Amino acid sequence: MESPFRPDVLRGKAALVTGGGSGIGFEVAAQLARHGAQVALMGRRREVLDKAVAALRSEGLRAVGFDGDVRKQEDAARVLAATVEHFGKLDILVNGAAGNFLASPEDLKPKGFRTVLDIDTVGTYTMCYEAMKYLKRGGQGRGPSSGGLIINISATLHYTAAWYQIHVSAAKAGVDSITRSLALEWGTDYDVRVNGIAPGPIQDTPGMRKLAPEEMSQGRQEMRPLFKLGEKWDIAMAALYLASDAGKYVNGATIVVDGGLWLSRPRHIPKEDVKALSKVVEKKVRASGVGVPSSKL
Repeated sequence: MESPFRPDVLRGKAALVTGGGSGIGFEVAAQLARHGAQVALMGRRREVLDKAVAALRSEGLRAVGFDGDVRKQEDAARVLAATVEHFGKLDILVNGAAGNFLASPEDLKPKGFRTVLDIDTVGTYTMCYEAMKYLKRGGQGRGPSSGGLIINISATLHYTAAWYQIHVSAAKAGVDSITRSLALEWGTDYDVRVNGIAPGPIQDTPGMRKLAPEEMSQGRQEMRPLFKLGEKWDIAMAALYLASDAGKYVNGATIVVDGGLWLSRPRHIPKEDVKALSKVVEKKVRASGVGVPSSKL
């Protein structure tokens, strides 16, 4: 699908994407690069990073990969320093690294719960903390007039509640809180914008293969208001909006890109039966006199 943004909309920008070797993270990195940015990918698996970087370079894009674990502060510091050394600055940090799996609370040990929080929540904060000295107004490689941007990839699970996702719901609620708090404090003090993107179910991603395998997906289309899964492209376009001048006044927001899924509820009766049922109920109410204004009795 053709991008609505100019190919050079991010020309001269430098970005680091955690979890950038695959899935949503890779698509975000690819679209940032296709629109003029130079991108660094961070991930734990060297072979995945090498393959992702090779794919981007085959398109003539400027990309580099650094292996590291967002749970380790020393890795975060090292990868950010290497990115700035390689590109001369950092303009955009995308926190896309995440962990997830299906588990009932009674079967989820505290260690498993903690692991997801360490990757998603603590990892996000660790990357933000180590990146601030590069992203702040007047930071290394930056001028004194403007700061950079942080985009945190979140979810919508915690807006209500989600089956078998207590660990991720807690983790992403923390990510959203980090987004708002840093937007307030760093936006005020350092001119660093901090925003989030909350994807819905996105096809052809490791997350969907783990959380909604084909064996579970039958008959669930009715639950999706747009009757389809989202694409990685959709999330990348939201990131481009936030990273471009079009989003320059957006700060502290988490953009939901889920086709309205988190708003959906099961349809209790078929739409074609609503009018007929409404007439039957109204007739019964009138016959009983209950709820009918006295002037009409």
